[in-house]
Amino acid sequence: MADTTYSTPATAESPSTAEAQTAHTGTGSSGLDDLRVSPAAHLAGLMSEASAAGGRSVGLRELPFTVQIGLRAQPDSASWTSLEDTFGLNLPRSVGEVTGDPAAQHVLWLSPDEFLAVDVSREQQPGETIVAEAGLEGLPGQAVDLSANRTILELTGEKARDVLEKSCRADLHPRAFGIGSAIV
Repeated sequence: MADTTYSTPATAESPSTAEAQTAHTGTGSSGLDDLRVSPAAHLAGLMSEASAAGGRSVGLRELPFTVQIGLRAQPDSASWTSLEDTFGLNLPRSVGEVTGDPAAQHVLWLSPDEFLAVDVSREQQPGETIVAEAGLEGLPGQAVDLSANRTILELTGEKARDVLEKSCRADLHPRAFGIGSAIV
């Protein structure tokens, strides 16, 4: 199997440790960076060791503080159009659909009127939802920054699919779960 990358948003509570982890895109510009501790910071060393021991077969790392915004809008409504304009992406229209660039900003379908906008190319900063909220002014809909209560674990390597298949009840065969798909 070719080298594949899987990224999964995972809800987790922040550990009580004071150990901070270097962010996946470098250091941010806000003063928050000195105070933040990612949910899997305490596992960074273990993930790195396990990835190195596995060679190119499998690797695991956290992408901390990634932008994740919960969106709500009825399909084909003014709110829907406003969110598409704000994010510059079409919102997904069906179960499991993902729109956008998986290496940057993309939107996952969660339910008929619920989506998760994710941007793995940069860190979350205060005010991530201001533009979307302004676009929804007076319209039914929602844009909520969920970055602080979630993290993304990235599984890479030749055996990444094998590891996921052993730990997930979903059918991950390419005929059922192709590249660019998402499940809740």
